[in-house]
Amino acid sequence: MTYGVGLLLRDGMVLLSDTRTNAGIDHISSYRKMFHFAVAGERVISILTAGSLSVSQATIARLQEAIEDPDATPETSILLAPSMLKVAEIVGATLWSVREAMDRRLHTNGSFGQASMIVAGQRLGGVMRMFLVYPEGNFIEATEDTPFIQIGEHKYGKPILDRIVRPETSLSDGQKAVLLSMDSTLRSNLSVGMPLDLAIIERDACRVTHERRIEAGDDDFRAMSEAWSSVLRDGFKKITLLS
Repeated sequence: MTYGVGLLLRDGMVLLSDTRTNAGIDHISSYRKMFHFAVAGERVISILTAGSLSVSQATIARLQEAIEDPDATPETSILLAPSMLKVAEIVGATLWSVREAMDRRLHTNGSFGQASMIVAGQRLGGVMRMFLVYPEGNFIEATEDTPFIQIGEHKYGKPILDRIVRPETSLSDGQKAVLLSMDSTLRSNLSVGMPLDLAIIERDACRVTHERRIEAGDDDFRAMSEAWSSVLRDGFKKITLLS
């Protein structure tokens, strides 16, 4: 399993994903689940994946293949698409096509693969947009009312996002929010694990403006986690019982 989260803020977008794909007594695997596609100064597209690794890897590979195709068109390449809405449509159609093909091969043994994705980005002259693409290829969009999207093991990290994240939240506070959301998930679910991939896309930059891999044992992340735990314990002690 995995946990990925994206914030759509007025100043930009904040993206965070773990890298664990399998967790067991004697087998843990890590794979990148955040991918960036860009034409410098013209557009940037980031995709986070969760679910079946075979489905998500094949989908990303097909999207990359379409980009490199000399006969690519705005209908097939996310780097030629006229809008972020069209990008989401291309990603959704590709995801469904991959999943459908794999399901036909796997159904005989009762196995089925599915994946979901966060698609976020901006093209020159357009606004920032962020979509949640479902395994069936359909999608919904982040809005001012709900300016964040989660995929994978989202339940543990959702409460802090519900309480903190608003469109006017700063990028620095957005980073804190997603990292603490991830920290809560790491503590509660062993199928989510380090290292983490963090990316920031500032509004109108049309590029990834900050990217960082956070390894296990990272001093800054550990200090943030410990400080958050301390604040929660202190706050808990100050709350009085209902009379």
